[in-house]
Amino acid sequence: MPTLPNYSQFEGRYWDTAAIRNALDYQGVKAPHTGQPYSEAMLLGVSGGVTFGYFTFHYKGYDPLVNLLTRNTFDPMERIYDRLKLPRDLRRSTSDKKGRQNLIDALEEGYAVIANPDGSLLPYNAIPYDEYNWHTMPLVIYGYEPDLGEACISDRSRVGLTVTTDELDAARARVKKDRHGLTLLGAPDDSALAGAIRAGIGDTVQLMTEKPPKGSARNFGLKALQHWADMLQKTTKGSWAREYATGRPLLAVLISSYTFLGPSFGKTIGAERDVYADFLNEAAAALDVEALTDVARLYRESAAAWEALLNSLLPKDAPMLGETRELIDRKTALFIESGAEHLDEISACNQRLEALKAEAESGFPLSAEDIADLRASIRGRVLEVRDAEEAAVLALKAAAS
Repeated sequence: MPTLPNYSQFEGRYWDTAAIRNALDYQGVKAPHTGQPYSEAMLLGVSGGVTFGYFTFHYKGYDPLVNLLTRNTFDPMERIYDRLKLPRDLRRSTSDKKGRQNLIDALEEGYAVIANPDGSLLPYNAIPYDEYNWHTMPLVIYGYEPDLGEACISDRSRVGLTVTTDELDAARARVKKDRHGLTLLGAPDDSALAGAIRAGIGDTVQLMTEKPPKGSARNFGLKALQHWADMLQKTTKGSWAREYATGRPLLAVLISSYTFLGPSFGKTIGAERDVYADFLNEAAAALDVEALTDVARLYRESAAAWEALLNSLLPKDAPMLGETRELIDRKTALFIESGAEHLDEISACNQRLEALKAEAESGFPLSAEDIADLRASIRGRVLEVRDAEEAAVLALKAAAS
């Protein structure tokens, strides 16, 4: 039957690198510099590494959103595939029947299958369905049993996740451009690793210090950190004081900022700078460039600054904000440690978060002075991160050259 025997790969945490890491590990691929499975840290580095992006969104009918990027998002999976010379077998179909058969065939061939279904149609995510939006993120499918009506998924949690075959079929079929898409990986070219590492380091330096491949320069890198700090201080258009002065808008952007920056979005509490430091330590050994270990220490210092910034967004002792933080942390921990076992409690956390937003509309518990102090506190932490990031990336540039 089409379920992979002895599948136990649940170590990856961030969608892109987790899916590749877990698929390669199951298929027995070993990294040439360690003789062990490719680490998610190495894949992060090769994919383009870390950066910073600051984006705000205000759509009618939705809460305002502040999206904080902490890693390179310019086609990271394609960069990994190309740089490590990973053979890929891409299987697509507009036919539901053929799409199911492709999945069954791939599993019977022994592949840990990477797919990009709509996460809002997978119940364990507890995401409300939205006819105008979808949530496609890569994951690994390791079982599909039509007779039992069950499919098995590896997706950020430390345990396997089970959905019905109908649910998975619907999720795989929703997005037209990748309808029933599957990616099957071969083994990378060991000789490509050194070049892949160097290219990934170059991406981190470029996107933190130079003009991005597309988009405004102020939205990426060190300039974006300064821009965020400015938006926390100013009162002009786009500033937090004007756009999110109090109430529901303020709570909404604090929630989105905290979510995108931390573990609830597959990241560490140090904005993955600790993971990137692990990559640099591996890179130092693989390239025989000892200076990279010194740079790794700077990124660990930066990780501490990022953690302080994360903590400043939803202070534990602040009315309403402390409860909000506790709810986000609780549902995140439940999912990572036990998957959908406590889905009722995860859903209850989500419901309470929505209730808090509603309460904030008429009774936000912080005064105007308290809110100004909160913005100032966050701004101070952003500037500390900026200084730490500048020191680290300039040292990285020097070591790489």
